[in-house]
Amino acid sequence: MSHISVLLNETIDALLANRQTGIYVDATFGRGGHTRLLLSKLDENSQVYAFDKDPQALQTAAELQQQDARFHIIHASFADLEIELQRRGIQQVDGIMADLGVSSPQLDQAERGFSFMNNGPLDMRMDNSKGQTARQWLLDIDEETLANTIYKYGEERYSRRIAKAIKMAGDIETTAELAEIVKVAHPKWEKKKHAATRTFQAIRIAINKELDDVEAFLPQAVNMLKPDARLAVISFHSLEDRMIKQFIQKESTLPEDSGWGLPVVPKDTRRLKKIARICASPEEVKVNPRSRSAWLRVAAGLEQHIEE
Repeated sequence: MSHISVLLNETIDALLANRQTGIYVDATFGRGGHTRLLLSKLDENSQVYAFDKDPQALQTAAELQQQDARFHIIHASFADLEIELQRRGIQQVDGIMADLGVSSPQLDQAERGFSFMNNGPLDMRMDNSKGQTARQWLLDIDEETLANTIYKYGEERYSRRIAKAIKMAGDIETTAELAEIVKVAHPKWEKKKHAATRTFQAIRIAINKELDDVEAFLPQAVNMLKPDARLAVISFHSLEDRMIKQFIQKESTLPEDSGWGLPVVPKDTRRLKKIARICASPEEVKVNPRSRSAWLRVAAGLEQHIEE
């Protein structure tokens, strides 16, 4: 299955806000759908920098880089956004977007080991050139930590039963084996969802340090935004969406006073202005069911207040 970019037009329209020139960042290149549409709307003086860790995404990006001199690929995590851009002489940009979902090719290629629907080696690494595979990670982790991870990152209520079954199974080599172990251990799961959905999500998030990377990325993105520049982030599950929501809320809310009854105006530390929260249309969901759980949050940079 080819990758269909979620909330494609909504994201690019929100990011550009009727602009046609500038320096923009795609923090999660994937298969390049958002980047290509962005480039098509920008003038010849614009530049687009993209980040990715996935080898197949990097190959696609290298081909695009050959075709369009305005485009530059960076082989790094968006958790290193600030330092990587500054290494290239960029101090501020006109917009940053990120799509935090796993791409369809990653899910659909059995050898990547992301999916319980396609049997393959139990891998799950976004960058499969380094780091622990899910197979090795499951061997090394203790049962209690595994249960806590499945509960925290998968929001799985039966995490302890599932963790116990996984650890009792020992060395699990394939995604099908793991999916069956979880299915047998799981007493009840949601309609139209596989029993292993939440467990696979949790392991993938842990293996790739996904939430840690998002937590590192968001403040760096704000640091790099010009005033009125846009930040547009697509998330697919409640943990990520909550993190983005709370970050934007914090960065767009004027601090309260000290409560001591003194006529002191609190220092304005706001760095963002909330713009929108957008979900996929019914028409998009019909064409691409994976867009059903997607949320796009958009904010704009404010003039940063620096203490004299």
